[in-house]
Amino acid sequence: MSGPHPAVAAVRSAVRRALADLPADATVLAACSGGADSLALSGALAFEAPRAGRTAGGVTVDHGLQEGSAARAVEVADVLRGLGLAPVLVRTVSVDGPGGPEAAARRARYAALDGAVGAHAPAAVLLGHTLDDQAETVLLGLARGSGARSLAGMAPRNGHYLRPLLGLDRSTVRRACAEMGLRAWEDPHNLDPRFARSRVRHEALPALEKALGPGIAEALARTAAMLRADADTLDRLAEDLEAEALPDAEAATSAAPGPGPRPGAGTPGAGPVLDVEPLAAAPASLRTRVLRRAALAAGCPASALTARHVREIDRLVTDWRGQAHIDLPGGVRCRRIARRLRFEA
Repeated sequence: MSGPHPAVAAVRSAVRRALADLPADATVLAACSGGADSLALSGALAFEAPRAGRTAGGVTVDHGLQEGSAARAVEVADVLRGLGLAPVLVRTVSVDGPGGPEAAARRARYAALDGAVGAHAPAAVLLGHTLDDQAETVLLGLARGSGARSLAGMAPRNGHYLRPLLGLDRSTVRRACAEMGLRAWEDPHNLDPRFARSRVRHEALPALEKALGPGIAEALARTAAMLRADADTLDRLAEDLEAEALPDAEAATSAAPGPGPRPGAGTPGAGPVLDVEPLAAAPASLRTRVLRRAALAAGCPASALTARHVREIDRLVTDWRGQAHIDLPGGVRCRRIARRLRFEA
């Protein structure tokens, strides 16, 4: 008796490994848009979960950005139920806020997925990102000049999110979807050149393949994996520096029991406050990580915060000559007052 198609076997094996890393009582949800990648992921989860004795469901998010999106979300949910997944959730979100439509849609989507996890805790969400998605993410990070963390791409696991398919190329995953007999929907946004990821997918990566030869996506994904290990170590050291840079009184307040301001917060509603002295004495690779984290905590959209912004904040520490402030994306301002940096929304 012949086994499944090699592509199907590869996807199922990746999902099986992801399930083995989760607590036995965790509900596992496949995030499914109806595209080929997430459908293949959902089909593999529906196959593997009962064999592992696990509860497995699915969740689809209606962003409301296209005509008929609500009906499509219902169709996707019906497909997930047909696979035998339960519970199956449909979440409708409102896409707005800073950073452009791609960033706003991503924020809304992850907020909905976080809510699904909370409603079925303990739970985890499987995401259908592939090796090609990883390569695109690395190229987008290069274009923004955002540093090693951006070039490290997407992590195989980040909290309750798992990406089992990061080691598989898109063609393999889509072949698996077809071999499972699942009919995929192609999001027209994936073909729209107004969106940066679409341009990377359909123009930049093919151009690199043509100029440098095949294997570019695999090479970028390998680079991301190596950089992620380095970035994780530097981030841990940066966390120590951040704790050292918190003003003493505020650090003590944040450590006290009961409700209170988050670490580094100044007055209620203000952003982080950091002492300049420990930052100035630290290596630039750690200092800039702390400054970037503070800017994000103050409300800067990650997709809009570039290395140039962080470099300008860094000048308030290392080359301050009385500059008043630095304006940052998302309506955030960083101001130096004497020996402290204050981030203000």
